[in-house]
Amino acid sequence: IPHPTAPPPRLIPHPKEPKPAPVPKTAPSARKKPEPAVASARNRYVESKQHWLEKLAGRPAPARAAALLPDLKRTFRAEGVPPELVWQAEAESTFNPAARSPAGAAGLYQFMPATALQFGLRLSPQDDRLDALKNARAAAKYLKLLHGRFGNWPLALAAYNCGQGRVAGVLNKTGGKTFDDVHDLLPAETRMY
Repeated sequence: IPHPTAPPPRLIPHPKEPKPAPVPKTAPSARKKPEPAVASARNRYVESKQHWLEKLAGRPAPARAAALLPDLKRTFRAEGVPPELVWQAEAESTFNPAARSPAGAAGLYQFMPATALQFGLRLSPQDDRLDALKNARAAAKYLKLLHGRFGNWPLALAAYNCGQGRVAGVLNKTGGKTFDDVHDLLPAETRMY
């Protein structure tokens, strides 16, 4: 029995056995991208309204939504944001005020710490992001700011999802003015958002 602190024995290949060929490492950027036709077909399927209608048919709204919706809609209206946009909380957190993402976002509308502070949410001693109404008020203010910057709600929602810098960059690069103008250049998650 080898001593517990002894290094593990080295495996030496038999002299008559060929050494295995080294496995080439491919950098993430060197990985082959799907053919344009394949990527396009995949995007059409993922973005198909019919696909999502079938997938969501009969699925009830999250249980917490009924209790939260009246106050959320009132909050959005008070900020001048269409009350229908409160449903963004379903995409962000399935209406769970205590939701946390691995990236550090929290609350109904998934605020990252820096954005939360920018919109008046405290992180300590209590995390205001976990207060449904404070989180909703901040989300409405943020959406209103994004609407003011981009001029329409689809672009405001896209910027909320993937970042205003990214949306602004794509608009500047293409000269686009609407979501439809830049749709294909945004991440798939944002296109579905």
